Amino acid sequence: MNKLLIIEDDVTIRNALRILLENQGYFIEEAHDGEEGLQKFDSTFDLLIIDIMMPNISGIEVCRRIREKSYVPILFLTAKSLETDKMEALSAGGDDYLVKPFSYVELIARIQALIRRCRVYDNADASDTTASSTIERCGLTLYTIHKMQQCQLRWQTACSHG
Repeated sequence: MNKLLIIEDDVTIRNALRILLENQGYFIEEAHDGEEGLQKFDSTFDLLIIDIMMPNISGIEVCRRIREKSYVPILFLTAKSLETDKMEALSAGGDDYLVKPFSYVELIARIQALIRRCRVYDNADASDTTASSTIERCGLTLYTIHKMQQCQLRWQTACSHG
């Protein structure tokens, strides 16, 4: 059973998410703000669902702090719909972004996809803990460095912009 942490200050949305996701077979933990979410977070969670606009600590800051210690998938679920909001959330370390109001079907599909991708990367890493490779395409070089439970990707431009 996958374990999810919902960090959402709106009790109505939090309860609706809990009911929906428990009915889909997920184990749900809840936090009413970013501070409580950071306190509850540990390595046992398979995915986090975070609102951006919360009292005390914003969802963006929660994401940044989580990224200091974990690569757990993070889905932002928020009313903020501007492209700049999405860019900020994804740049802070978020893996996906869904705007409220949202489709329950789309939410479930995105959660399943994020967890599936994480499992694929973890399984690939577990089979080879020291492998690295380089792929060159269209003037860009992709370096992959595999470590147990982590896959880091770094893009480096192959040409100078001087």
